[in-house]
Amino acid sequence: MKQTETTDQIIYSHPWEPFVPAGARILVMGTFPPGDHRWAMDFYYPNPTNDFWKMMGIVFFGDAFALYDKESRSYRLDDIKRLLIERHIAMHDTAHKVVRLKGNASDKFLHIVEPVDLAGLLAKAPDITALCTTGEKASDVIADLTGCVRPKMGEMTEGVCDGRRLHIWRMPSTSRAYPMKVEKKAEYYRRMFEAEGIV
Repeated sequence: MKQTETTDQIIYSHPWEPFVPAGARILVMGTFPPGDHRWAMDFYYPNPTNDFWKMMGIVFFGDAFALYDKESRSYRLDDIKRLLIERHIAMHDTAHKVVRLKGNASDKFLHIVEPVDLAGLLAKAPDITALCTTGEKASDVIADLTGCVRPKMGEMTEGVCDGRRLHIWRMPSTSRAYPMKVEKKAEYYRRMFEAEGIV
């Protein structure tokens, strides 16, 4: 993960380009990846303790471990990318540069130095009509960038970015620290994907 030293802080730059398959209709956005020492793959939601890919496994395959190899303790990245391509789901995060105030991945201690260039990203993805944020901090950033009021958890509102009207969804955090069972998180995401014609 690229980092820049300042006088008393380290500024981390986002390690990945947006993953935007042709025809993507929905953009899923977290806040920022954890430190690379927590990665089980070089892709979004790389920490195996995070519920995101388990939740996606439940929604699309009925199996929390459909995208995870228990023996090697790593993800099936080819299967993940195939799922995203087939279901027209794009992935990126809401922060481009951050400072970790406590040296961990908690959103609570993450200072966003530079948010995502949302307009630039969407300019390359003409079919995206919905954004899904996976937590409170990401929701705040997107609300600011699209001029909408942050929706309640599990709900949708409308926002605008560079003249494009968008559905803005706020979903439960997939962090294991968020007090909700993965099956319940999957229910929220399933309803959102159904409403957007993804499932």
